[in-house]
Amino acid sequence: MTADHRLLDMLVCPVCKGPLTLNRDAQFRPHELVCAADRLAFPVRDGIPVMLENEARALPAEE
Repeated sequence: MTADHRLLDMLVCPVCKGPLTLNRDAQFRPHELVCAADRLAFPVRDGIPVMLENEARALPAEE
């Protein structure tokens, strides 16, 4: 289990406390943590997840 997996197991959505999915960019770096239930994507900046609701990106219905 890598550090990414351990961190992901500990983090939950700050809105609904549900599970998060890690999305990676083209270079396989962590890009954002997605809550499917709330349709929010929380950014990962410089390797640090920003778990603030007002910083999250709302996901469109097709994403």
